[in-house]
Amino acid sequence: MGFSTFGILNDNHSTMRKLLLFYITCFITTTTWAQIPAGYYDGTSGLTGSALKTKLSEIISNGHIDRGYSNLYTGYQTSDTDNFYEKDGSVLDMYSEDPAGKDPYTYQHNQKRCGNYKNEGDCYNREHIVPQSLFNKSAPMVSDIHSVRPTDGKVNSMRSNYPFGEVDNPNIISKNGSKVGSNSTSGFSGTVFEPINEFKGDIARMVFYFVTRYESKLPSFSNGNMLSGAKYPGIEDWQLNILLKWAAQDPVSPVEIARNNASYDYQKNRNPYIDHPEWVEAVFGTPSIDTTPPSPPANLSVTSTTVNSVSLQWTVATDNIAVTGYDIYMDGVLTTSVGDTTIATVTGLAPSTTYQFYIIAKDAANNKSVATKTVQGTTKSGGNGGNATSLYISEYLEGSSYNKAIEISNNTASAVNLAGYSLKKQSNGSGPWINEIPLSGTLQPGKAYVVTEGKFALTCSHIEADIETSSLDFNGNDPVGLFYNGTLIDIVGNLDGGKANFAKDMTLRRKAAKPSTTFDITEWDKIPKDDCSNLGIVNPVASLSTIETTAKQFSIYPNPVNNGKIYISGNEAHKIAKAQLFSITGKLVQAIDRPFKTSNQLRLPNLPHGIYILKLDMETHKIIIK
Repeated sequence: MGFSTFGILNDNHSTMRKLLLFYITCFITTTTWAQIPAGYYDGTSGLTGSALKTKLSEIISNGHIDRGYSNLYTGYQTSDTDNFYEKDGSVLDMYSEDPAGKDPYTYQHNQKRCGNYKNEGDCYNREHIVPQSLFNKSAPMVSDIHSVRPTDGKVNSMRSNYPFGEVDNPNIISKNGSKVGSNSTSGFSGTVFEPINEFKGDIARMVFYFVTRYESKLPSFSNGNMLSGAKYPGIEDWQLNILLKWAAQDPVSPVEIARNNASYDYQKNRNPYIDHPEWVEAVFGTPSIDTTPPSPPANLSVTSTTVNSVSLQWTVATDNIAVTGYDIYMDGVLTTSVGDTTIATVTGLAPSTTYQFYIIAKDAANNKSVATKTVQGTTKSGGNGGNATSLYISEYLEGSSYNKAIEISNNTASAVNLAGYSLKKQSNGSGPWINEIPLSGTLQPGKAYVVTEGKFALTCSHIEADIETSSLDFNGNDPVGLFYNGTLIDIVGNLDGGKANFAKDMTLRRKAAKPSTTFDITEWDKIPKDDCSNLGIVNPVASLSTIETTAKQFSIYPNPVNNGKIYISGNEAHKIAKAQLFSITGKLVQAIDRPFKTSNQLRLPNLPHGIYILKLDMETHKIIIK
């Protein structure tokens, strides 16, 4: 080359490393292009758009050998071996690889193949980048190595059949940072899967390969909120825009180049979008990338408060295209999102409590403004019967495991009418709620009713009455729920057949400073089962108990749910701003903005069987998933 590289190394190690990287990159590129068979892409010159896509489909279909689904594991030994990150010969798994550090777990080829799994790291299997349910698991799609990758079984299950998208507030995060949650970009508000940045371009080019290779079959495939059903472009607009952006942001890597060559050796066809990345734009166009954030909303103020809510108002933000919504933060945590409006009410708050609020505007590309100034809102004291009660379970020292009590406390400054409230139980944490005990009468401030199964000594001074019953039969595995007008508003006990000991051998009292709408165990004070002295009245906080639904506007069907989909009927369903799905313990499972904007269908995540609470704005429905 006319100079001594060793001399450069002695003078400047950093310069040498950069030069070596350049030489290696040039070598890889030259080697890669040399492995494309001569004349392989003949006939593509001058073509663009649908014509180029159709020609590429013809090229990569000719000579394609279907090796069969079971043989994919053999192909993976050359196509998906980690010779690039840890370089340890393990399976290169997009869903567990940590490019910046040590992988949380690794797999060796043909060892720990799924099989059963419960946790990440249990086993690996085959992930169809385009879900196989969309083409009825048919060949050759089901066994095409270009679009089927080896991945951890648990994360593969988390991905489910969801399309790809971008997630601001994930419901699930894998150990390498892959996310499941509501899509945050325009065009689709349902659940999506977002891989880590390292593999976003890889996934985009695999999807582009799939809709090109199987162009003629696309009209017979299902949509899955991903495919368009048309030969061109073959991908829904919102999904295409995300994939185009990912392809541009994450260029072709040596990992993809090596994989493309190995896949050609295995099944005798290539991914043209790895060989010629410029064809992504030539075929599908350019992504509509908006990088300009909105201006911050102005004049944020508190307009009114109640015992459990704060209403806010602000001046509209501006954007180069359009503002699509606002994220409302309370005490530094995102608490809710609203659409194109300048008012919002945050509910489920504790009385006599001060909260800090600020707002961030966002646009369709999920660009976000800087935050507004922070304002304070203080809820009023007192309350009404609907927000006054909480449910606690306590086990006393009478020697019998059945000596338990349900305490219903009045945490307000005024009397509470208990009409409409009732207690029910579940047998062993599953099935229907049974053995209803209607409550009645008036509960005075600072007092409590205690409902017992069997008599025991009542030593807590604030008790107003003892309602003895044997109908609930406080079995250790039977959770007990508090209902208002038929709606479950609180629950305690051993859930899931006694596996989740939510309130075993203790009294749980919700912390006054935790106004969450979930039933997270960290939000409760734990009081020993034999300690009555600490059962004092505390400030109430809102949980699902703030919901007092009367006549429902909407109907949900089918119920029980057995196919992952539910449908809604009701004239105003398209106006529902948010759907939230809670587990029976109150944990938020899924949140979707404008869930019925374009259809009456809601796709649920892959969930265990059981009872869930679906909240549609302020209306709730109990659903059963089978």
